[in-house]
Amino acid sequence: MIGEMQRTTGRVELIEADLTGEIIGAAVSVHRELGPGLLESTYEACMCHELGLRKLPFRCQVELPVEYKGCHLDCGYRIDLVVDNRVIVELKSVESLSAIHESQLLTYLRLSRIRVGLLINFNVPILQKGIVRRVL
Repeated sequence: MIGEMQRTTGRVELIEADLTGEIIGAAVSVHRELGPGLLESTYEACMCHELGLRKLPFRCQVELPVEYKGCHLDCGYRIDLVVDNRVIVELKSVESLSAIHESQLLTYLRLSRIRVGLLINFNVPILQKGIVRRVL
């Protein structure tokens, strides 16, 4: 994927690989403890607790204004989690992720000017199958 990797000292690495690995590890821990089938808000509260236990700096329910012709407009957009001001995390608890969920993540990345995002659907038997990573 264009923009997904960068070259350093002759090898290819994912952008923010260490941080996204820590976030995914936190999500796996939450999913192992709770399993699928709960409300998104429950997973968000548990993710916040888990990120805190791991001493990762984060903000939750981050307001995201839309800039239109030089004016910041509050249109009600909120990012579920922003970790270390480097990764956006959108949490879902749905039957399956759809194109609109990925579009939401990409829009949040563009508007926030953060390059890396994770879309995590907790409503799956195996969490790895519910994770999408995107980079602008």
